[in-house]
Amino acid sequence: MSQDSRTAAAGKPLVLAVSRLMPLYMGPLAERYEVLDRLHETDPAAFAAAAPRVRAVAASGESKLPAALVAQLSALEIVSVMGVGYDGVDVPACKAKGAVVTHTPDVLNDDVADLALGLMLAAARQLPAADRHVRSGDWAAKGPMPLARKMSGARCGIVGMGRIGKAIATRAAAFGMPIAYTARSAKGDLPYRYFPSAEALAAESDFLVVITPGGAGTKHLIDAKVLRALGKKGILVNVARGSVVDEAALIAALEQGVIGGAGLDVFANEPHVPERLRALPHVVLAPHIGSATTSTRQAMADLALANLAAHFAGQPLKTPVPECR
Repeated sequence: MSQDSRTAAAGKPLVLAVSRLMPLYMGPLAERYEVLDRLHETDPAAFAAAAPRVRAVAASGESKLPAALVAQLSALEIVSVMGVGYDGVDVPACKAKGAVVTHTPDVLNDDVADLALGLMLAAARQLPAADRHVRSGDWAAKGPMPLARKMSGARCGIVGMGRIGKAIATRAAAFGMPIAYTARSAKGDLPYRYFPSAEALAAESDFLVVITPGGAGTKHLIDAKVLRALGKKGILVNVARGSVVDEAALIAALEQGVIGGAGLDVFANEPHVPERLRALPHVVLAPHIGSATTSTRQAMADLALANLAAHFAGQPLKTPVPECR
């Protein structure tokens, strides 16, 4: 930032953007605040000088804000995440500084649930492979594709029954699918069957849809045992976090026919997806697009900005994360 722009921004709270932010968030952010765009990565010396003035952090759902970085921000008051997931943010470190963390739940429920059903259907009916079959000329040259599997009426198991999990269940029920789930505890207000573990749920599911939060508590929750329980005809769908699934175990299960297929929107080391996974024809892959529609991303940006505005106006925050309520 030039000296002129620093002068123009005088009096505005200093905000650190810890990752590349979408224009929908970054544009209004830069208009309202003095923004350091990833300065901690591009110019550590300049960042060290500016860090004591940073009052807020702007982040996406994939951003990393570890304790070591939080420690440098002595004036930190708020972290506003444009995303429902915030497992990359060290919330205890923020709270220890007296800073609150906010995120953008609810506004993306429909899009993520829609994509989950899309991945289920695409994996069951092999729609990407069918598209390639037509475009390549194989339909005319080699004849029909192998028969796929039916989705309507199949058993749907949902790992995580929060807001998005419930939205997925509603959509799956419209396909006549019996619904079951696992979560930290049974939800007494739901009519669906509850299982105490992902392995027990997988054994009674044809489709296993993962929509639990990421973080240390759920790392590799979906492991080789769960995949074996899902079985040779089972399909795994992950619209949660890549960390929730043991990716090496998943690749092995797919290669060895332990499960029937997968639909994946998230991966362990995004945007890097293992070649072995990309090579599997019975896997449907998406580049983490669960909330990637214009209307939903705009709503997410608006909510992230509203949390910042509320904080600096001394008003109640719109959507603090559960740990900060």
